[in-house]
Amino acid sequence: MKYILVTGGAGFIGSHLVELLLKKRCRVIVIDNFNEYYPPEIKYQNIEEIKKTKESYELDDSFFLLYKGDIRDGEFVEKIFSKHKIDLVIHLGAMAGVRYSLENPKLYIDVNINGTVNLLEACRKFKVRKFIFASSSSLYGNNKKVPFSETDNVDRPISQYAATKKAGEVLCFTYHHLYDISVACLRLFTVYGPRQRPDLAIHKFTNMILNDQKIPFYGDGSTARDYTFIYDIIDGIDKVISWINKDDKQYEIFNLGESQFITLFEMVKTIEDALGKKALLDYLPLPAGDVKQTYADISKAKKVLGYNPKTSFKEGIKKFIEWKLK
Repeated sequence: MKYILVTGGAGFIGSHLVELLLKKRCRVIVIDNFNEYYPPEIKYQNIEEIKKTKESYELDDSFFLLYKGDIRDGEFVEKIFSKHKIDLVIHLGAMAGVRYSLENPKLYIDVNINGTVNLLEACRKFKVRKFIFASSSSLYGNNKKVPFSETDNVDRPISQYAATKKAGEVLCFTYHHLYDISVACLRLFTVYGPRQRPDLAIHKFTNMILNDQKIPFYGDGSTARDYTFIYDIIDGIDKVISWINKDDKQYEIFNLGESQFITLFEMVKTIEDALGKKALLDYLPLPAGDVKQTYADISKAKKVLGYNPKTSFKEGIKKFIEWKLK
């Protein structure tokens, strides 16, 4: 039996992706270390949702295998590759978060670089020829040219997190070049929606508004993000899977974003409107490592993949709030 391996499959994006793959009757292996960057109980709840999907589609236990472990452990990774026939790796697992990377750079290098090498080495050793790597819009730094294109220079990341994602893309190309592994690197732009991590701005601000707490409002409110709804991202990854299964020996980078930008002020106002409640603002200086704006040029993804995000920010926030309050 052939499997798709999803690292970080118990997380926000990963759990949604695994559910889609099961609905398409793909067999999936999940690796996740359930670390305490945010409460592990959230990931365990995501796993329960995955199991419900498996049961509702009447799939037997061979369709979903969960391994609790760390991709930094090369021996652990190789045991999984040796035990199962893996056809495709979708590498979502990483230490995430820009600000935390400034405080813990060695941890980010260890997980995001050494962990990625372990997976690529296992692909080389066990002749797995398809690899999808979750990169980040953080690579673009404070690029003055907008919208950001895959051909833009990304040699000046402004956080350790972004630097590790840049390193991951370069490593992926090296393994593609040397060992004919087809690779897609996906530069994801600020994903939000149901199951979003509680440390991310939309989820955190929603909690604070509901609890009458002051939210940290950095700068003058003009910083902006290309917020991308989770289901649009999952649809994009699904299209990348179709693309990578068509031909051998490919290497491409794709922006997956909504191709719109929402300022911090607009983001808070949209949450206020959805909740029917005003936010209390705590004005703070812009932190080091934070980019001023992200904005995706998705023309390549549209042309090559047929990617076409459809969820407006107002609609996406409404769906997130509905999930949050149920």
